[in-house]
Amino acid sequence: MATIKDVARHAGVSVATVSRVLNSAGYVHEDTRKKVEEAIAALQYSPNEVARSLYKRKSKLVGLLIPDITNPYFPQLARGVEDEMRENDFRLIIGNSDEDEHKEQEYMQTFTQNNVVGVVTATNDPDTQTYDSLRIPVVFLDRTSDDRPSIYSDGRQGGRLAAKAILAGGSKEITLMQGPAHVKPAQDRFSGAVEVLEQANASYNIIQTSTFSFHHVDKLAEALFRRYPATDGVIASNDLAAFAVMHEAYKLGKHIPNDIQIVGFDDIPVSSLVSPGLSTIRQPAYEMGRAAGRLLIELVEGKQTKETNTQFPVELIERGTTRKVEQ
Repeated sequence: MATIKDVARHAGVSVATVSRVLNSAGYVHEDTRKKVEEAIAALQYSPNEVARSLYKRKSKLVGLLIPDITNPYFPQLARGVEDEMRENDFRLIIGNSDEDEHKEQEYMQTFTQNNVVGVVTATNDPDTQTYDSLRIPVVFLDRTSDDRPSIYSDGRQGGRLAAKAILAGGSKEITLMQGPAHVKPAQDRFSGAVEVLEQANASYNIIQTSTFSFHHVDKLAEALFRRYPATDGVIASNDLAAFAVMHEAYKLGKHIPNDIQIVGFDDIPVSSLVSPGLSTIRQPAYEMGRAAGRLLIELVEGKQTKETNTQFPVELIERGTTRKVEQ
């Protein structure tokens, strides 16, 4: 890997001159600048962003924390943030916390050590002291906080839509998969579904989960049918949980959607590829990621923002895991 000294040697100039070209600082003759730029291209030199930020006293690095990179929903969020940042000449350092608070704290330390100017985080613990000590802008993504800017979707409405779809298809023994108690959007989904079910005087059971992790959903699905074998409708905590329920239902010889209806949450890309296609509540993940990136840039640049909390609408995507209602 080429260094700044290699570039200087190739161009026949000093390291200080290369630095001035890289940082657009100070006068450099146009012919000299061209030599340096040609040397950079020839050697495929990539300047150290952290070193540049320290030199210029203004970093272009941003930290992004996601809780579970194995869940396809979170890379959609991350891609939205990344695209917004790149279009505005910012760069990302991405951390995957695995829903582990200690690992999350380590990533926050890494972010600050690398001179980031702001953080976008999809933490499971927005009220932790980890964020209270930060002296840089923070935007919560797919999470909410009472005193920090937040970008999130209308989970309560999503829960309502899921419950209405299950009821419309005729399910009588419904099981709700309640997401982690400390994640407010998960509880909003749960509350919205309960609201509709109770208004309809419907019978329902609850199975609690402490995580959205891919590695726990299969055991959760097994527990669901073991505890509530008569279940004929499931409102899952997310799409991965819904897939696990589908898999377990097939193992038990159940036909979907005739014997059991299932509604997921997120609308990750594979939801339309499984058979039958998963009926689910779509969150506009990519658009939410871009909005979080845009908001953080405004905060970093000191621009006045009218809205620091944005709620995105959700929609029901009906596919093959719910029964079609005759009009």
